[in-house]
Amino acid sequence: MSFAELRALHNTIGSALDELERLYGERSQGEPLDYPRLDVPYYATAAHTASEQLAEQLNDDPAVSLASKKIVAACGQLSASVNKPWYGLQEAIQSGQLSAAIRFLEAAHVVEILREAGPQGLHVRDIHRAIIESRPKGSPPDPAIFNVSRLGHILRLLATAHWLREVSPDVFANNRRSAYIDTGKTAAQLREEPLKKYLDTNGVAAFVGLTGDEAFKFMAYFTEWLLPDTRTVSLIVDAKGGPGNTPATAASQEGGTSAVQYKAAFNLAFDTHENYFPWLERHENIYRLERFGHSMTGTRQWETTEGILYGFSWATLPADSILVDVGGGIGSTSLTVAQAHPHVKVVVEDRPQIVASAPTSWGPSSAPLFESGRMTFRARDLFAPWEPLASGSTPDVFLIRLVLHDWQDEDSVIILRRLREGAGPNTKLLIGDMLLPYACDAEGAFVGEGSPLLPNLGVANIHGYLIDSMMLGMFGAKERTVSEMSELALSAGWKVTNIRRSAGSLWAYTTAIPV
Repeated sequence: MSFAELRALHNTIGSALDELERLYGERSQGEPLDYPRLDVPYYATAAHTASEQLAEQLNDDPAVSLASKKIVAACGQLSASVNKPWYGLQEAIQSGQLSAAIRFLEAAHVVEILREAGPQGLHVRDIHRAIIESRPKGSPPDPAIFNVSRLGHILRLLATAHWLREVSPDVFANNRRSAYIDTGKTAAQLREEPLKKYLDTNGVAAFVGLTGDEAFKFMAYFTEWLLPDTRTVSLIVDAKGGPGNTPATAASQEGGTSAVQYKAAFNLAFDTHENYFPWLERHENIYRLERFGHSMTGTRQWETTEGILYGFSWATLPADSILVDVGGGIGSTSLTVAQAHPHVKVVVEDRPQIVASAPTSWGPSSAPLFESGRMTFRARDLFAPWEPLASGSTPDVFLIRLVLHDWQDEDSVIILRRLREGAGPNTKLLIGDMLLPYACDAEGAFVGEGSPLLPNLGVANIHGYLIDSMMLGMFGAKERTVSEMSELALSAGWKVTNIRRSAGSLWAYTTAIPV
């Protein structure tokens, strides 16, 4: 990369920063609105001034988001260009340690403990004591393993990565990033009712738990799943029944390596042939099942706040229109629609175990929706023929959000065909999923020709490509490009007519009609 290219990236940062400052100035209400400081926590459940609330809300402003992404993309590209390759490699290949530390931060309730301590922070000795006191009764950590020194090293890694702040030697406090994981619960509440940690939260902490637990573990087996010859007898599954104890595969019959075949890295890591969802419903996974439901609420962070309201023209639907939320979990997305549009009735469909607990996953503020019958739940298998609603009405909209990325193409076609069979001539299909652009110049690029940035905005949008790999490891599935999604829909009897998303955003709502 030439100095001219480096300066072009530098200029991109400056221009985007100017745009951010202009936008904050335009949206100021009275006194000038400054950009929030990283060192100052923002707790969603706390009281805030009007200026603080406005600054937080601007995170979801499409123009602010695009300017911010340009800064992140340019900084990432600059770092990749000027950083010594060895250092960049270490940061990437060893990022699993940071993932493990962030999961520990959430599981140990460190964020909640530091929130109660206040901005002055807490010494690592006191944090250690508070973590032990916050554990469920009868489940203290082993003092020979969990000690003050080890905790301090974990917290310092997090502070170095800007996920905490080290106020003074061995004294740590929350910052804006760590506060984002806060559930608003007290340490006492978490000790007494650990299963209710994610109740009435934005789901962010639950998503951290899911990703740091199941996903972190099965992604460690990603290569061994894709390339079975890289497995060793040190792998638990192969030590139990792998090399020398497995039925011969086609590869082994031709002189290749004999290895247990698994549908996805998840199956290899957890030594199961069950799909993720049936496995999640095992009795021993009850906590994971509860956490999964709330983690899907957390996925709304990929969108702008209440993005579902702008993904479709809900106001144009006639009175008593019916929205069927397919695979909707506890209904976190369709609940937003029901609250904003009283003329829309919602039916959430999911597996029996999810449906049984869904209404109790919400606080009292949502009770009127359930009591009035405006929002109901029913059990359904995605692959079974779609059964008519009890009212006999035809759905006006099928919403299928973050479902198709869980399934390979052949399964996704079956799911969509079932909905096509249950659709009326005017039924709309609304798909909520990421649509991934290419990392090269192609149709749908987020930046124009001549920009020094990667066309997909690089690391500013890397979260979508990380989730793509997570879906591959979890289900053997994927996120899709625009053309892949259009072809998938058409093969199941649906024609894509509209795609709505903010500039530079991977998240999209794709509307299709029956054909």
